[in-house]
Amino acid sequence: MRGLYSSKTKIRHQIFTEIARMAYGEEPPSVIEELPYKIIPGEIASYRESIFLERAVVGERLRVAMGMSLRRISEHAPISQGVESSAIQEKFYEPPLIDVIKFACNSCPEKAVLVTEGCQGCLEHPCMEVCPKGAISMKNGKSCIDKEKCVKCGKCADACPYNAIIKQERPCSKACGMGAIGSDEYGRAEIDQEKCVSCGMCLVSCPFSAIVDKGQIYQTIMALKSETPVYAIVAPAIAGQFEGLKNTQIRAAFQALGFTDIREVATGADLCTIQEAKDFMEEVPEKLPFMATSCCPAWSMMAKKAFPQQANCISMALTPMVLTARLLKQEEPECKIVFVGPCAAKKLEASRRTVRSYVDFVLTFEETAGMFAAKEIDFAALPEGEPLNGASADGRGFAASGGVAAAVVKAIKRLEPNREVKVVSADGLQNCKRMLQLAKAGKYNGYLLEGMACPGGCIAGAGTILPIKKSAASLEKMKQEALFEDALDTQYESCLHELEKL
Repeated sequence: MRGLYSSKTKIRHQIFTEIARMAYGEEPPSVIEELPYKIIPGEIASYRESIFLERAVVGERLRVAMGMSLRRISEHAPISQGVESSAIQEKFYEPPLIDVIKFACNSCPEKAVLVTEGCQGCLEHPCMEVCPKGAISMKNGKSCIDKEKCVKCGKCADACPYNAIIKQERPCSKACGMGAIGSDEYGRAEIDQEKCVSCGMCLVSCPFSAIVDKGQIYQTIMALKSETPVYAIVAPAIAGQFEGLKNTQIRAAFQALGFTDIREVATGADLCTIQEAKDFMEEVPEKLPFMATSCCPAWSMMAKKAFPQQANCISMALTPMVLTARLLKQEEPECKIVFVGPCAAKKLEASRRTVRSYVDFVLTFEETAGMFAAKEIDFAALPEGEPLNGASADGRGFAASGGVAAAVVKAIKRLEPNREVKVVSADGLQNCKRMLQLAKAGKYNGYLLEGMACPGGCIAGAGTILPIKKSAASLEKMKQEALFEDALDTQYESCLHELEKL
């Protein structure tokens, strides 16, 4: 759960920190074998039933933090198996991006309806009355559910006046808007990679830390130690993510990690706004019944997988990440670019061959925090300098649900004041699916649709650190600090046509 510093958060932070420390140091990557003992010291287990199990889970998490695959449980292999191929200064990850550490999984039941001790055995027993299968009876003055008859509809739970009946669902499966998580033959979670869009919601929802995503910390640091200039392009959701780091210190903080400089991805968001506004005016409703935004890769992939007939209605505009990277590559063609943001799906987007993203590495805020810890950077001691000021308030607003559509509508109103633009937004893939189902049925003809895979938008992404409400407040503050408000006022608009052709 984002914003909650738990044992899960602590171990993840330790893993990212140790991988970063190993990369910044001069030790060979084979020392990864020793790290489980450093992260889980002593002889007594603290989190699971066995310290050996704890270290085994940490070993797998260390592997995926370097982009390597999980090992097969049935075969012997050292933690460092294949580490030499990942110890490079180039993009590296062995698919799939998101996977399950099987022996860390709790084998939670997929769905269950249970009567708790709160049952009062009431006279009315509405649970019995509403059950469509007659699965509930009274035994010893309490409600009792016949598991053979129960279809887990949850009507009894809704009807109980004491909330004594609960409907349990596997957290990772409940969080997955694609229905991509099922069970293997042992009842452990299993991801259908054909359905998965790498949003990462299962990752943050698993209380047992059994679901992991591949990282690029080590490779990024190897690039930072090279002679090649390396730039960080930071997503607008960075607002407030690193406690104690002021907007005027962000540049110094990333330079302390070894980056040459930083750029705002909100600059690319301004260009994306202009592109989508012009596309909407040209194509809706003459060529397309509606147009959907394109900046969220998980939402875009879901739409194309689940609604292939409406795929042409997804905007062809390049994402803010790609536009920012292309803009930077125009300035400095030989540089390397690291996207730093809240999103697991960006790792997949940056690796697609179909889109020349020009992004060499992707780090989440959580992974970047591990780099700050490894370098022991004291934010309070950093010098203040020029704040991030290259983007509009509307571009920064892309980080919150509703922000993309709001920016596009504002641009359309300036370009064509008499144009009426109807908008509908959805966040969370299940809600996005419902929105597209209605659009498919013709309910949103002429509309601009905005979809965000993460509930709340990018500020609630799988790689964020802050609680969502605190992130939203920090983003609003950062928007107010922007030097201009409208995306159309960006100084880079003249570059848009050339960036699209790269």
